[in-house]
Amino acid sequence: MLLTAKIIIAIVAFLHFYFLWLEMFAWTTKAKKVFRSFPDHLFEPTKTLAANQGLYNGFLAAGLVWSLLIKNPDWQLYVALFFLGCVAVAGIFGAATASKKIFTVQALPALLGILLLLLHYFL
Repeated sequence: MLLTAKIIIAIVAFLHFYFLWLEMFAWTTKAKKVFRSFPDHLFEPTKTLAANQGLYNGFLAAGLVWSLLIKNPDWQLYVALFFLGCVAVAGIFGAATASKKIFTVQALPALLGILLLLLHYFL
């Protein structure tokens, strides 16, 4: 179960590195295809805002990768739970305020990772 949890953590980290790239470096190109409901004329004026959001996604991804590299099992658990919790809260907030799809793409994988970690360490 721990291996599955770590795979989920790696997937969530990869997704957030992808969000970083999309929002920081491809906002006016590739992001237009991903965020089809966002008005085309707003991509250029919101480029700086998107880059800021991408940076935060990068911090989440870095924290998740860090959790995979920690040797102490207790600290590995705490750090992973913290960053997965941050991702889950962001995904739930995004689903409530922007698009329901965000729950599936962002919050659900993080919640699954949390569940797997808790099952492994506490059962």
